[in-house]
Amino acid sequence: MAAPATIPMTTSQSTAGGGTQSQPPIATPAFRAFLSRFTSSIRQGLSQRRPWYELIDRSAMARPDNLTDAYSRIRKNLSYFKVNYITLLVVVLAFSILSHPLSLLVLLGLLAAWVFLYLFRPSDQPLVIFGRTFSDRETLGALVVLTVFVVFLTSVGSLLISALLVGVAIVCIHGAFRVPEDLFLDDQEPANTGFLSFLGGAASSAAAAAAPAVASRV
Repeated sequence: MAAPATIPMTTSQSTAGGGTQSQPPIATPAFRAFLSRFTSSIRQGLSQRRPWYELIDRSAMARPDNLTDAYSRIRKNLSYFKVNYITLLVVVLAFSILSHPLSLLVLLGLLAAWVFLYLFRPSDQPLVIFGRTFSDRETLGALVVLTVFVVFLTSVGSLLISALLVGVAIVCIHGAFRVPEDLFLDDQEPANTGFLSFLGGAASSAAAAAAPAVASRV
């Protein structure tokens, strides 16, 4: 029977019988599969981005005639520049977070807590803190409460929301003023390649990689 792990961030721990050593969460096959699928989805998504000179072509900028025209332009530009727009949103979020180091540390700590304490912690290593053993359900509940507190009850949440609003405003303004008549949309493009398909693909791949580790705790 495996000895309890005090905090599952240590490099390795031997079993009670002195046999095989358990792997740390970052070295587990599930974690490696997660990274592999996630990076593969990111690379595949970025390969679909449009040339940036098309995005900033000043000769293609014009004021929309009315709100209907602006809405139509935004829809067409979202479909064509979806990956570029997502990249802009990520840049705005990254700049906002990096300009607030404390918020960055809080988010990294929250992410590390999810990864090392629940998602990729070996199922045969119970979590023990200050001599108390926590079940998987208790660990999950504590992480959910911590996430809600960090996102909604601290300045981190307002920072993320503000950055997203700024990014969305930039995207909408550009989409409304960029004349899409010179853009050639591929009619054969699958229907699921909308504005959030890039993120959806990465998220689904990440979920597929993490599913076995989560399922083993249910």
